[in-house]
Amino acid sequence: MNPKIKWLREKMRGLDMQGMIVSNPINIRYLTGINAEGVLLITRKENHYITDSRYIEDVHSTVTIDDEIIISNFTDISPYDYENFFSFCENVGFEENYITYAQYKNYMQRYKVNNFEETENMIEKQRMVKDEEEIAKIQKACELTDACFEHLQKFIKIGMTEKEIAYEIESYFLRNGADGLAFETIVASGKNSSKPHAITTEKTIEKGDPITIDFGCKYQGYCSDMTRTIFAGYVPDRMKPIYDLVLKDQLQTLEDMKEGAIIRNLSRNVENDFKLYGHNLIHSLGHGVGLDIHEIPYISGKNDNVLKENMVVTDEPGIYLPGEFGIRIEDTVLITKTGCINLTKSDKNYIIVDN
Repeated sequence: MNPKIKWLREKMRGLDMQGMIVSNPINIRYLTGINAEGVLLITRKENHYITDSRYIEDVHSTVTIDDEIIISNFTDISPYDYENFFSFCENVGFEENYITYAQYKNYMQRYKVNNFEETENMIEKQRMVKDEEEIAKIQKACELTDACFEHLQKFIKIGMTEKEIAYEIESYFLRNGADGLAFETIVASGKNSSKPHAITTEKTIEKGDPITIDFGCKYQGYCSDMTRTIFAGYVPDRMKPIYDLVLKDQLQTLEDMKEGAIIRNLSRNVENDFKLYGHNLIHSLGHGVGLDIHEIPYISGKNDNVLKENMVVTDEPGIYLPGEFGIRIEDTVLITKTGCINLTKSDKNYIIVDN
């Protein structure tokens, strides 16, 4: 049997669940490799993937005999079949943090479930620790991101717009073997960089602008995430102390990240250091990366959990002065027993474009 589905069945057994409906397409891809609309049913004895005719051929080409998944077309299943998927199942799990209340009611009616049980993100928690194949795909996505950044340093010119740069990033990824973007690229220059989640605009790059570029790609479904703040023409003196502080804490966090490190402490160390200089860390220090660009664990002062070997997370401190400018530096990082491996390796010293 598919080892990930085998793990899920063992987990369900320990929670006294006889069945489960997996609706989140990211979780379905994690468990089966299927990247198509549909729903995965784990019943007492069988695994069913139900999709529609548009995806049947693709799903059949993805699933192997060893997966032991029965593939069906929605239109071929009668109301009686739906009612019998979970017959003799006392408790059936569902993804309470993914489906809407309307979907919940629809499932109750369609499958005639005796009792629905919340699964409390058990698949997402399993996804936190990556296997060798997953790590290799994330590494490839990070290599493409580093190569794209090297290209950007030659491409970006004063007078270009933020949107031109963002378009070049997407084009580069598609030209060089990525699936596409991992998320909508942020290119924020000048005063726009003071917004942590700025929207890329038609603003032109001006001499002396900081340019915050937050970008990443997907490779075979897995994401990369990197941010660099670079400068057009020269580095303004007033920005250097902020840049140096952000970089210092970003590098210190890399030193501190390892298996067993308390997540809360990583974030609070940065928060406390920023406060010494009159600044605040206004967002999480980082987050997990995998099939989703934002996965658990979140690296924040509210998380009492610890890092584990083979987690992939980001390290992204930032300081933002409203109406003036912002500095953020981010890497994607693989946690090891004794430290961490930086998967995004691009230079983090002052970088000046169109000099």
